[in-house]
Amino acid sequence: MLTLTDIAVATEAIGDRADLAALFGRAAPTELEIGCGKGGFLLRQARAHPERNYLGIEWANKFHRFAADRMARWGLTNVRLLRTDARHFVIHRLPVGCLAALHVYHPDPWPKKRHHKRRLFNAAFVDAAARALAQGGRLAVQTDHAGYFEVIVNLASAHPMLAPAPFVDDEFGTANERTETNYEIKYEREGRPIFRAAWRRR
Repeated sequence: MLTLTDIAVATEAIGDRADLAALFGRAAPTELEIGCGKGGFLLRQARAHPERNYLGIEWANKFHRFAADRMARWGLTNVRLLRTDARHFVIHRLPVGCLAALHVYHPDPWPKKRHHKRRLFNAAFVDAAARALAQGGRLAVQTDHAGYFEVIVNLASAHPMLAPAPFVDDEFGTANERTETNYEIKYEREGRPIFRAAWRRR
């Protein structure tokens, strides 16, 4: 039976450059979700696609532990979770071409101008994300913050390695333009507009 420690991996154990095949104990297409929260999206995708590996990053410790316990209870051997700085991990520790998909749903918008430097998306992150995607790999983004969405779209659309792609893609869990993350469900109930976009690695 899986335990929380089988799912929640210490970042220090990964080394300077992540070996995803070693992390999962097998070589398989790997998708990364940044800000996975309680793990609802990862859970659905990992169950639907046991042939793929799913890596989640969540900084909030209570959500990180909740998601790890949830995956363990479902016996999902194709999920690993990290509690780490996502931007640093993508920029400095992901090998080139290692991801089939990168999902970023409702990243913290840090709406105050003086806090914009804390946002996940900047030019360095988008460049690293593009390089981490395999050829044809997918970057999907969703947010309720119009200003931040505009920034993300401008950065990704300007990158020479990324080409616009449909957000709706059943294979990658975005059927009917919904990801069914906790934030999406909450914000739709509140009547907030939700902005979505996706790109493919050229």
